[in-house]
Amino acid sequence: MAESITHGAISSILSNLSPDSSTSLPEIVIQVLDLKPVGNTNSRYTVLIVTKCEVVSPALDAEVKTEVKLEDTGIVLKPKVETDVKSAAHISEERKVKAEGTGIDLKPKVETEAKSAAQIMGGRVNAAPVARMAMTKRVHPLVSLNPYQGSWTIKVRLTNKGNLRTYKNARGEGCVFNVELTDEDGTQIQATMFNEAAKKFYTIFELGKTYYISKGTLRVANKQFRTVPNDYEMTLNENSVVEEVAGEESFVPETKYNFVKIDQLGPYVNGRELVDVIGIVQSVSNTLSIRRKSNNEEIPKREITIADDSEKTVTISLWNDAATTVGQELQDSVDSAPIVAFKSLKVGEFQGVSLSMISRSIVAVNPDTPEAKKLRSWYDTEGKGTSMASIGSSVISNSSKLGPRSFYSDRVFLSQIVDDPSLGQDKPVFFSVKTYVSFIKPDQAMWYRACKVCNKKVTEAIGSGYWCEGCQKNDAESSLRYIMVAKATDLKAEAWLSVFNEQAERIIGCSADELEKIKLDDEQQYQSRLKEPLWVPHLFRVSVAQNEYQYEKRQRITVRAQAPVDWEAESKYLLEEIAKLKASS
Repeated sequence: MAESITHGAISSILSNLSPDSSTSLPEIVIQVLDLKPVGNTNSRYTVLIVTKCEVVSPALDAEVKTEVKLEDTGIVLKPKVETDVKSAAHISEERKVKAEGTGIDLKPKVETEAKSAAQIMGGRVNAAPVARMAMTKRVHPLVSLNPYQGSWTIKVRLTNKGNLRTYKNARGEGCVFNVELTDEDGTQIQATMFNEAAKKFYTIFELGKTYYISKGTLRVANKQFRTVPNDYEMTLNENSVVEEVAGEESFVPETKYNFVKIDQLGPYVNGRELVDVIGIVQSVSNTLSIRRKSNNEEIPKREITIADDSEKTVTISLWNDAATTVGQELQDSVDSAPIVAFKSLKVGEFQGVSLSMISRSIVAVNPDTPEAKKLRSWYDTEGKGTSMASIGSSVISNSSKLGPRSFYSDRVFLSQIVDDPSLGQDKPVFFSVKTYVSFIKPDQAMWYRACKVCNKKVTEAIGSGYWCEGCQKNDAESSLRYIMVAKATDLKAEAWLSVFNEQAERIIGCSADELEKIKLDDEQQYQSRLKEPLWVPHLFRVSVAQNEYQYEKRQRITVRAQAPVDWEAESKYLLEEIAKLKASS
């Protein structure tokens, strides 16, 4: 009859590490499952011993190791006084207990049924067959990667693919494109390819497909430019390996949004951080052709205006394919007030606050999301009849991100702007000034008639009402919006400033509609009203850009934000400037 493994054998040995005699040790049967050398020496080996549900790993000396390695079956463990082998003693040494005078004799045991480690451990270990493991790649999860790691292979799905873009800098011309990769745990990473690698992999990568990727490099991600929540970013070169996973179904995972309300966009203006927005489409413009300054190439552009339950509207610029495809779809369905969701938009300050799609932006029409359902419910019940106001640059000046301190950063005199004609040649530059409005031309065209939805200029329609080219519809009503110039003066110079509606209302103290009514009723009172704001101090945040007029470049200074002078804050600023002068002298 075959002997079975003795239950509790290892516990018996460990509980009696120093027996009085060999007669006190009963005969026990164990099974050896694994034998591995310890360290770099051949004198000691680690053996995995199993007795029923017990697993231990004591060290065996070389004498016992040789005998055990020759056996392909289990072993019978019997006490032996003559030997110096002390497998249990090695365990006791780890526990600071010394066993003397005992040893073990290992003999082969026939007919013992071998059990897998998974069976012994109750299925708690990885029981994947060796053949199956050999056929698969060793895949690293994205969360385990770091710049100091050696070779690795990842299995990821392409969840976002950017356009192949060209660039030109001091080192020459080139091309680049980015992708976003997601593994099965949901971890994301951005990968960038330049020049030859970009051309090689742009046609290989397809949205929604799964790939094995290896021989890439990692570096710490620039948080200002990263598009996914990962501390690292990946670079693939022409020697990197990208292999499509066979048999994997292609699908594009659901886009995750982090929506920002339209009235909360102010803190993101001119920042690096991209935003997600969702809104009801109010108007869609026709497609325009814009010529790029960099390469003189014409690209299509379309503008749409959306609104949300903050009762504010914002204009979004669509470019290239988005302008001709999604833009046309929205224009065809604008009367049904479709819902549109955008991911990764850039926030600018054109006419206050504006949004623009970039290469990695994503747009979805009538998405099936809880936010879209909530927005539709609001619009159908009350939003449709609500008067929407455009988000203005007042949001910028009141934003918590800029704060009042923004009017004390980059502070310059007007002379520093007007005396430097090179300012704003490549792109607009921004400054803060403390100045006085010294003159407002009374005979200028101080306003224009605008659409109440998109704020674009309207014309009188045939019959009645007003025609909006942007919204492509007639409206019975319109509003007036300021677009004026005013002379500003400080201690050193004076300059003409372009002022738009929100800032002009703060300077003059009334809306353009109210001022027109005053002008129509009493010209003298109108003239007096324009003199009231003169020589009142203001803090302005201005942009400086170069405009071409009749083949001549001229400097244009535009007021982007306005605030009254806080004399306490102004005093602190002046004291700080005085302290800096003293320290430098």
